[in-house]
Amino acid sequence: MTLTTRRIGRTDLCVPTLGFGGAPLGGLLGAANDSEASKTLATALDQGLTYVDTAPFYGFGRSERLVGDGLRGRNYTLSTKVGRVLHPGMPDDPGAMGWPDPLPFHPVYDYSYDGVMRSFEASLQRLGLDRIDILYVHDIGAVTHVDANAQHVHDLKTGGYRALDELRQAGRIKAIGLGVNEEQACLEALDYGDWDVFLLAGRYTLLEQGPLDGLMAACLKRDMSIVLGGPFNSGILVGGRTWNYGDAPDAIVQKVRALSECCRAYDVPLPAAALQFPLGHAAVASVIPGLRTRKELADTLDWVSLDIPQDLWKALKDKGLLAQNAPVPISNPYTSVA
Repeated sequence: MTLTTRRIGRTDLCVPTLGFGGAPLGGLLGAANDSEASKTLATALDQGLTYVDTAPFYGFGRSERLVGDGLRGRNYTLSTKVGRVLHPGMPDDPGAMGWPDPLPFHPVYDYSYDGVMRSFEASLQRLGLDRIDILYVHDIGAVTHVDANAQHVHDLKTGGYRALDELRQAGRIKAIGLGVNEEQACLEALDYGDWDVFLLAGRYTLLEQGPLDGLMAACLKRDMSIVLGGPFNSGILVGGRTWNYGDAPDAIVQKVRALSECCRAYDVPLPAAALQFPLGHAAVASVIPGLRTRKELADTLDWVSLDIPQDLWKALKDKGLLAQNAPVPISNPYTSVA
């Protein structure tokens, strides 16, 4: 299968519509298996998933090391993140931060000019690569930082953003944005930065379309892109019980059950609909599920190769399971040029 590509904002950077989310390579919520992770990434690259996203936070450097080893010598588009600087020494309970088997470092939030520059240079060293294409500001937002967010945003506005823009202007990176789970953080960022792309995880999915009239519309107006992380809402749309990295509440479980029943009536696996729906929106450039194993990759490739009947999207809207004004794919978005 030859994947379609879409442009990132107003840049000359094009990415495949299906990318590779690197959080599982850091051992997200489970023990890391470096051998299987490396084989999964290599197979994904061979299959055309040449846009790879990672971050220093993922396994406290483990994901970046594996990604760099996998990309070296290949054609790729790579994004990583700034906002946390890794310091030597293991935290007391890394599992509580989602990483039960990380490298012996601990992250310290730093959205300042020096923090962004230091993080960028350290990522290049961990990756063992001479190029990063996209830098995202990681996990800025009130949900993440609560009362500390105002200071972090101030640091980003007065320093960190300037570092990102200098790197972009110098050609050391091609695009800048935010990598967050919060729509509001992106909307606020529009007031103080000229961004190219937002990596939004879990907020515009088959299950949730909250940003449709806010962030998604704003990105279209500004000719910006969305990279869609977490298309399965951290597992609930692919047969799990996890939503937003925790146990799914009953209301979410019931809605997912209804979505699954409607998809089943059209002989469409729920994960296939979840992967294809976001690309119905013109602002979405790429969908990047986190893939742990070659089996998960094979399943994903099967789901994105399916042709989904238009009647399914209509049925979902008729049942109130999908926003009435949500744009839907008119053909397979992974194989057909829009």
